[in-house]
Amino acid sequence: QKPILLQGHERSITQIKYNREGDLLFTVAKDPIVNVWYSVNGERLGTYNGHTGAVWCVDADWDTRHVLTGSADNSCRLWDCETGKQLALVKTSSAVRTCGFDFGGNIIMFSTDKQMGYQCFVSFFDLRDSSQIENNEPYMKIPCSDSKITSAVWGPLGEFIIAGHENGELNQFSAKSGEQLSYVKEHTKQINDIQTSRDMTMFITASKDNTAKLFDCTSLEHLKTFRTERPVNSAALSPIFDHVVLGGGQEAMDVTTTSTRIGKFEARFFHLAFEEEFGRVKGHFGPINSVAFHPDGKSYSSGGEDGYVRIHYFDPQYFEFEFEA
Repeated sequence: QKPILLQGHERSITQIKYNREGDLLFTVAKDPIVNVWYSVNGERLGTYNGHTGAVWCVDADWDTRHVLTGSADNSCRLWDCETGKQLALVKTSSAVRTCGFDFGGNIIMFSTDKQMGYQCFVSFFDLRDSSQIENNEPYMKIPCSDSKITSAVWGPLGEFIIAGHENGELNQFSAKSGEQLSYVKEHTKQINDIQTSRDMTMFITASKDNTAKLFDCTSLEHLKTFRTERPVNSAALSPIFDHVVLGGGQEAMDVTTTSTRIGKFEARFFHLAFEEEFGRVKGHFGPINSVAFHPDGKSYSSGGEDGYVRIHYFDPQYFEFEFEA
């Protein structure tokens, strides 16, 4: 089936994100544009204009009222989803790498990079207290001096966040006290992406060490490993089947030295329980940087180094095959 091609960015895609219902798809890239699309037909609904640097991360809250973006222009911004108006601007000392709304949409967290002599921090703001934004004073700030955070998500019920680091570590930080609740190191290289399952009981990590791993959200117990022969940039869990999609590819700077056949820019599907690969989808002209399943599980999207986002709808046989299996 022919994918829907979204052409709204001039630079490589950094993250794509569905809202909870799945009718909207948010895309950000290494250009200052934040796009929102109708996921059903790929029509561009609008843009959120204001950033002046690469946008690394995007998130929408539970009822899709607000959108949060973090950028290399040293800012985290809150937008009104419907009007595109900027509601809040939080200035930081270094680039904002990850961001997210908690379960209720009242608390935001974001992490900043370790650069230009500044340390990596995770900051928490309560949006119900306007003075925090006005004074640029988060109610909590957790320093991460050892290794910078490269990916972070909220855990179930917004009690803690799960952070993946440059050195392959995983941490749980309490959203109330800021203390480190648990810590594991199953990856040997940088964790590029973390995504939770639909029911928030598990999460999957994508790493530069050529693997994606499945963990328990609460205990951080390592459950499964999916191995490839190239760095994994992003991984997502199907909301309806025991399926995992991985996106990756070589580092962008190594791409020109290999033939396109060996470039391996396909999205790869693995079975969650058996850890076996059962399918690949070609299409991108460079590494895939971000993948996401539609919340109804009937389609998935991938954003690549080539600046395109592709929405793939699964064939009806995909659903028959799973139910027979």
